[in-house]
Amino acid sequence: MSASTDHIPARLWWVLAGLTFAWGFNWTAMKLALSEVAPFTFRSMCLGVGSAVLFAVMKAGGHPLGVPKGQWGRLIALSLTAITAWNLLVAYGVSMIPSGRAAILAYTMPAWSIPLSVWVLGERLNGRKLTGLLLGMAGLGLLLGEGVRNLGAAPIGSLLVLCAALMWALATVYQKRFAVSMPVGVYTAWIMLLGGIPIFVGALVLDDFAALAEVSPKAWFGVTYNVFIAFAWAHWAWIKLATSLSVTVFSLAMLLTPVIGVLSGILFLGERPTPTEYAAFGLVLASLLTVALPARK
Repeated sequence: MSASTDHIPARLWWVLAGLTFAWGFNWTAMKLALSEVAPFTFRSMCLGVGSAVLFAVMKAGGHPLGVPKGQWGRLIALSLTAITAWNLLVAYGVSMIPSGRAAILAYTMPAWSIPLSVWVLGERLNGRKLTGLLLGMAGLGLLLGEGVRNLGAAPIGSLLVLCAALMWALATVYQKRFAVSMPVGVYTAWIMLLGGIPIFVGALVLDDFAALAEVSPKAWFGVTYNVFIAFAWAHWAWIKLATSLSVTVFSLAMLLTPVIGVLSGILFLGERPTPTEYAAFGLVLASLLTVALPARK
């Protein structure tokens, strides 16, 4: 895995752009899928088929698929945090609250990960990073808007998504603290497979697979998008960025994703942007610019 950098190198801009749009539009796709497919079954298909696709691509590229000696413990721990906990918490949370609000709550992750990175990794929080954090959190606060006062309408769903944000933050920090010596694609395939095992078991015990025969094409589109775009490719892109950038820079870069999530609602659900949403978009872009380029010497 690559050494961390304190800005976003030009070679990774296409990865960030692709990940932002892949995960931003996914909140709408996920809502479509979960309206008809049970959460355990949905996540089992995403993780099972998604990891199989990645393993096949890595094998075709000639990469060794084995896990290095002494790496199994940390690989399993990271899988349970980054994959199992995140996917179950989000799947159940997004089924209880609007997808736009869920996306914004999930991307409060920097509020957890940046203080953790200072404490656990000893990363320096300079003025530029602090400015980026404040701008980004202000943008998310504007996007959430009325939702803050309406959290009581579905407190469990909101709490589940907030817990998912914390799990993502922990995984991001400990992924840096206990790095696994494997190629990014192979590592991603393994954590998706291992993290999916408890979910596969849950689907077998709790869900009725016969119900899949009644799923509409619209919901199947949401499943297919998740398997190939939001999981197989986007999880590779996420690990690539998370292992190449400092935790602070990576976390702030992710703040553009919920903005795209709101835009996807505008495009596909006919919602109209408000002046507040435009202001939030500007704040998040300003936040991203604080860490996009290397600091002047």
